[in-house]
Parts: sequence; C-alpha cells; structure tokens
Amino acid sequence: MVTTTSGSDPRRWWALSALVASMLTLGFDMTILNVALPTMAADLGAATGEQQWMADAYVVVFAALMLPAGLLGDRFGRRLMLVTGLGIFLAGSVVGALAPDVAWVVAARAVMGVGGALVMPLALSVLPSLFGPDERSKAIGVMSAASALGMPLGPILGGWLLDHFWWGSVFLINVPMVGIGITACLFLLPETRDPASPKVDTAATALIAAGLGALVYAIIEAPTRGWGDPLVWGFLAGSAVLLAGLVLRERRAARPMLDMELLRHRGFLVNTLTATLVTFVLAGLLFLLPPYLQAVLGHDAFGTGLRLLPMMAGLMVSARCAQPVVARFGPRAVVTCGLVVLAFAAFLGSRTADGSGYGFTALWLTVTGLGFGFAVVPAMDGALAALPAERAGSGSGLLMTLRQVGSAVGIALLGSLLAGVYRDRLDVSGLPARAADTAGESVVAAHLVAERTGTTGLAASANSAYVQGMGVVLLVCGVAALVAALLTAAFLPGTPSAGGPESDRPAMAEPEADARQ
Repeated sequence: MVTTTSGSDPRRWWALSALVASMLTLGFDMTILNVALPTMAADLGAATGEQQWMADAYVVVFAALMLPAGLLGDRFGRRLMLVTGLGIFLAGSVVGALAPDVAWVVAARAVMGVGGALVMPLALSVLPSLFGPDERSKAIGVMSAASALGMPLGPILGGWLLDHFWWGSVFLINVPMVGIGITACLFLLPETRDPASPKVDTAATALIAAGLGALVYAIIEAPTRGWGDPLVWGFLAGSAVLLAGLVLRERRAARPMLDMELLRHRGFLVNTLTATLVTFVLAGLLFLLPPYLQAVLGHDAFGTGLRLLPMMAGLMVSARCAQPVVARFGPRAVVTCGLVVLAFAAFLGSRTADGSGYGFTALWLTVTGLGFGFAVVPAMDGALAALPAERAGSGSGLLMTLRQVGSAVGIALLGSLLAGVYRDRLDVSGLPARAADTAGESVVAAHLVAERTGTTGLAASANSAYVQGMGVVLLVCGVAALVAALLTAAFLPGTPSAGGPESDRPAMAEPEADARQ
C-alpha cells in the first residue's frame, strides 16, 4: 500500500514548500560551479578535460544512483531518504570547500552526486502522492520555478563570493541552504512510502555506474588522444557491453529496478527523451558560457553571473506560462514549438563573432530560456502523468536518470567538441612546446600563458578559437533540437498532459500486477 496525503489536505502546499527548499539547493549548486570553473582552472591549473570531470563527476554518480535512490525512498520513506540525501550533499560540499587539488574536488563532487541522487527523484516522486491530476501540473511548475530560481541565484552569489573570497566559498554556501532544506523536510513534509516496491539491485547499480563512467571517460579523453586511440575505443566498447548487460539483466528480472515496461508507453518514452535532449543542450551551454563571458568578453565572476540572467529569466517566464498554454493547445504543440524555439536560439547563437558583444549574446540567451521552459515543463509533466502512483519512485527515478545521462553526455561530448575545435584553431606558433600545450588546454590557460610570456596575439587567437568552437557546439545543439522537434511532432500524444488520460493507467499497471503473481 502506498501512504499518501489526501488531495484536499491543506498540508500539501506546505509540503510542497519543503520540496521547493530541496530543489532550490540543487538548482543553486547546478550553476554556481560553472561560474567558478574558470577561476578554479586558473588556481588549480585544471585543463578543459579536468574541468569536465569536476562537472561530470557529480552528474555521473547522480545518474548512476538515481534509480536505486527512488526505490530506497519507496521502501523506507521518501522524507527519510530526502533528509539523508541533503546530509550527504552537505558533507560533500564541506570536502569540496577544503579540497587542495583537482582530484579532491572531483571526489567531493562525486559525494555531492550521491546526495543529489537521493534528493531529486524523491522530491518528484512525492508529487503524485500529494496532488491530484488537476493540481499536479501546477505543482510541477512550482518545482521547476524553484529549480530555475536557484540557477540565476547561483551565478550571482557565486560570482560575488569569487570576487571577495577563495573559490572554496562556492561550496560552503551550500551549508545554510542544506540546513533550510533539512529543516523544511522534517517539519513540513509527510512521510510516504511503498514497501512493495522492488529491492535495490546492487549489480544493476554497478553496471550503470561503470557503463556511464566508461562512456564519459572515453568522450572526455577523445579530443586529446584522438577518436582512433585504442584506449578510447576500449572504453567505448566496454561502456556498450556494460550498458547492454544492464538492459538484459533488467529485462529478465521479475521485479526490475530499471522498469523497461515504462518505456513501452509512448507518452512516457517520448516525453522522457525530449526532456533528456533538452537537458543535454542546457548542460553543454552552461559549461561553455562562463569561459566565454569571463575570458573572451573580460567580465569578472560576479558580472558573469549577472549576464546569465537573461537565460534564467526566459526559463522562469516560460515555466510559469507553460501550464495554461498546454491547457489551450495541448502538450504536443507546446513541446514541439519549444524545441523549435530552442533550435532557433542555438542557430542564432552560432552566429556569435569575436566582436559581437554581450547584447547579441543576451538576445539568444533569452530565447534559449524560453524554448527550454516550454519544452521541458510539459514534457516532465507528461512523463510523470503516465506513471501509476505505486511506481512513482522508480518511474521518476528512470526519468531523472535519463535526464542526468543527457547532462553528463552533454558536458562531455559538447565540451570535448569545443576543446577539439579550440585546439585546432589556436595559433601557438613561436611558443615553446610546453607553453603551447598549456595554452591549448583552455582559453583561460591561454590568457595566463599570454600574460606570463608576453606573446603578442595569443590572447586574441585564443578568443577567436574559443568563439569558433562555441559556434560549432551551438550548431550541433540546434540540429539536435530540430530533430527532437520532428520526433515530438510525429509521436507525442496530443492530449493535454495535466493528469494524463486515465485510460493509460490500467495498461501501465498490468505488467506490475503480473510480476507480483
């Protein structure tokens, strides 16, 4: 039996505030590190690949543990696991603040990923227990707005901290945020659980972690070693074998942790793939924008945070407006148009030149936020609407796992594409071999080399190479968004997603009933 709160219980809105506090913490951390990466790269001597690992260590662990985290919450209590996740996140933040080198930062981010994996899916899985179909879309909009609110606050406050303190302060700021989240969950959130949910499969969890880790490692190393390098191919092949083994194991399991039956539902599958693709694009953009704003345009960390606001503002506006628009035109039209707008923004951004200035950047960033919100909010709502209440934890865990896989691959793939184009276009003629290698690691490193060696034209060449690499990345993002728009228009059900068609629910519940017999 699933323990729930009545849809008419006024406590549900207070409970939502506890979930908002938890999501705000994760949204806050999502962007604060991106602003800090250029400063950390300069202080720690981190190359582009190491910066990718500082971002991806969190995301890979997050994605690998998302499914078991959802099941743990279903079985032992979602509030309990939420509070536990926030505590682990707090411990990782403290380690990150005191980290002496890149390796310790990567380890701290991995610990934070464990905590984040417990928080994110469980915060979402509580919603179907708290709200009925007529209110769930509004609740999802509030949750999305909370996460979106944390995203602009992260760069602004993080930039201010970096201008006044050392880079470790961007980790320490999580301490009061997590404290608020834990307190809110303990006092405001009712406990919900489903003791009949499947047990955590340790072997499947290991396959997810190893498979994703191998994939991300291969993508990050490919620009340096070359795509034909035996080590890169070995990790790609190993990743394919591990993930294929995961799918085979789960298909044969009587009570699978990775519920493949959910993917047979067209509404859940298409909405989940759409949300994953949009996350892929956004993660890549948030990785490449701070170096552009700081190193190329010359803004400080605080100024960089402020200049990310147009995208966050567009996201918040569209997240707030998505529900009534979907009610009027249906989810298929809204999600498709959102993806088209996102593609247009990416193509527009790919026209950025060395002398474009920030005004042009602010324009396409605003359009990007609008497209992102109109695509991801209805897609998330549609995916959650397809889940039966008793599989809310595992289903939302699968949804968020795939989104985090998209984020990890977005940072790794788009970051590697950027690094490859940057290195090819950078003019290092006349530099000693060691200085040339250092300059090729990142645009931040190139500026440091130019300053120390007094090399004329190196900084300008680095800026030009980075902008060209950013243009190629944005073109890829635009094509991906257009392909997703075509698939969504062709296959996404056109009925309003708020609450989902109730006729879908029995069909979704049948495989679960069969497995219990």
